Amino acid sequence: MSQTEELNDWAYAQKCHKAVEGLKKNGFDAVFCKSGEEVFHYIVNEAEYAHSIGFGGSLSIADLKLSEKLKGMGKEILNHGLPGLTPEEKLAITRRQLTCDLFLTGSNAVTLEGQLVNIDGNGNRAAAMFFGPLKVIVVVGRNKLVDGSVEDAIHRVKTYASPPNAKRLNLSTPCTVTGFCGDCNSPQRICRVTTIIEKRPRNTDIRVLVVNEDMGL
Repeated sequence: MSQTEELNDWAYAQKCHKAVEGLKKNGFDAVFCKSGEEVFHYIVNEAEYAHSIGFGGSLSIADLKLSEKLKGMGKEILNHGLPGLTPEEKLAITRRQLTCDLFLTGSNAVTLEGQLVNIDGNGNRAAAMFFGPLKVIVVVGRNKLVDGSVEDAIHRVKTYASPPNAKRLNLSTPCTVTGFCGDCNSPQRICRVTTIIEKRPRNTDIRVLVVNEDMGL
């Protein structure tokens, strides 16, 4: 690792620790992780007593390649993003995710003050984050951290996350052509439901893993 990389990692680590501190002040269980590999082993350990595990359509989770490992542990995997599913099958799976034992997702943005900000097309991922599942684990790469307000976090999502996510989903929206949010009225617009989790919801066990690596969009 070069000196530049070492210093960059150190600077990001301070940012991650500040986010963990902010999240804890807001009642969340928050943990600093050095790498995606550490997150992988953490989730596998936490999944030991879960029967059904929901995947929230997050690249941060998908890139960890947890599915096969968890399947091998005998877990029921609820993943509405699998190829070949009909719209009806996808909807049924997203509804079951709301009552699964463990729900795995990322967050579009997290402020250093400890607020989770997300923007969805259907709202199923955001809904499962704050009510329903017995346990929720949110994986947050350092690139998702915002040193600013909730408004800054929303700007981060629409500027840096939404256009490439729409591209990934092969949607016909202006941002998949220009790369910039145009606050469109497209039928396929994915920016439809904005949620701000300011404090840990009273009846939801949320664990936020803040990772000193870039993860997801």
